[in-house]
Amino acid sequence: MTSSELLALTAVALPALAAVGSAAARRRAVGALAAGGATLSAIAAGALAVATVGRPGTTAESAWLVVDPAAGILVAVIGAVGLASVLVSPSYLSTLTGGLVRASRIPRWYYSLLFAFWAILAAVPVIGNLGGAWLLVEATTAVSALLVGFSGKPRALEAAWKYLILTSLGLGVALLGVVLLAATAGGGLDALSWQALARVPAGGQTVLIAYLLLLAGLAAKIGWAPVHNWLPDAHSEAPAPVSALLSAALLPTVLLVAWRSSRALAPAIGTATVHSVLIGFGLLSLAVAVPFLWRPLPWKRLLAYSSLEHMGVIALGLGFGGPLALAGVVVHIAGHAAAKALGFYAAVPLLSHEPRAGGHAVGGVARTEPALAAAMGISLSALAGLPPSPLFFSEVLIVAGGFAAGRPWTAGASAVLLSLGFLGLAHALLDTLAGRSRHGSERRQSVGLRTVTILTTITVLSLLALTVAAFWLPGSELAHNLAMEPR
Repeated sequence: MTSSELLALTAVALPALAAVGSAAARRRAVGALAAGGATLSAIAAGALAVATVGRPGTTAESAWLVVDPAAGILVAVIGAVGLASVLVSPSYLSTLTGGLVRASRIPRWYYSLLFAFWAILAAVPVIGNLGGAWLLVEATTAVSALLVGFSGKPRALEAAWKYLILTSLGLGVALLGVVLLAATAGGGLDALSWQALARVPAGGQTVLIAYLLLLAGLAAKIGWAPVHNWLPDAHSEAPAPVSALLSAALLPTVLLVAWRSSRALAPAIGTATVHSVLIGFGLLSLAVAVPFLWRPLPWKRLLAYSSLEHMGVIALGLGFGGPLALAGVVVHIAGHAAAKALGFYAAVPLLSHEPRAGGHAVGGVARTEPALAAAMGISLSALAGLPPSPLFFSEVLIVAGGFAAGRPWTAGASAVLLSLGFLGLAHALLDTLAGRSRHGSERRQSVGLRTVTILTTITVLSLLALTVAAFWLPGSELAHNLAMEPR
């Protein structure tokens, strides 16, 4: 076993052990145990990213394990967001008035489920088998549905049920595709490894049908339009730290499964077909998201529709392919995770400062709570793609990659939709920070604002680092390795 494979297993095992430890710990010790477990898990995830991204041409791949730069990047994103979510969780739990379990057991159950979700998520990028990936993605549904409804409120339970049913139906469709691929490739789980799928014979319509079923089913979990209906409700009703993991980590992780499947099956069904399917989902998601981004929405619901837009952007980058577009995808995944997670963390002090924000758009936050407004403004301006946001540069790279791939009309349409999305989010940014205040004369204490302020500083530094990386990545060995092109 190589050192990178050992790091991959460690990055999965540590949050799994933290989940068991949180369930067994005493009530007074569970918070400290969670913080320690999250720190160690994040360090292991970061070490895996350094080991894989630092040597982009080196890939360890077997029938059940794959450790490459894509896996390293996603595991690092999961680790960073997971750590931040654990650090914000005490503030959220202090505001919780009820739950699915007795009050004395809430911290143990909450952290145990959160770490279990983290561990399963971290396993998805390093699994070397489509069948195993499907099982893990289904497992994330079961665990995260409990977290979505953790508050026990009727709307949260309804959102959790909707999320469970819709994503399970989608994964059921994906399972049909997995079964068809297994039959075509010779049967058995070993036939579903990424290596074996790349050897599926070309020319048959069965493989194409299986691929379309697989992508359509995974789209429900990724949050691509038109099967994104669960996303706004689940993101807006889940605990804020869980919403951050759902949006910043879960969606791109499942998207990685779709990309690995597309790349493995491209020789059998044609690269042009694979790219067209991904681009189709990307354009449709952008087109559906834009009208919602122009409407006044509650803060967490606005962030949810922003997730729909950004998953569409990533799909476009994967569909365009090539070093330019894939460099943009790498920056976009990391930048989206940093900005979106901060936005959801800001919801903890926001909802304590202005309880109506859970169901109504907010305005004039800069006049009532400047520190909170700073966190919300940085998150939303970065997500809008306002320079020097790395998402501005990643979107430029992706659109440029579309022109380089010989798809000028698609790239042009993408640029128009991205511009419309920017205008919608820019209007929301101005209204949220400087618009008419709906708070009234009474000011409430903002719970957890100090933690969010610290995370805001870290996020700003991370976003600036990603902006610098956006200039280096297009010509790097990493981008050419992802595009499978010689440098």
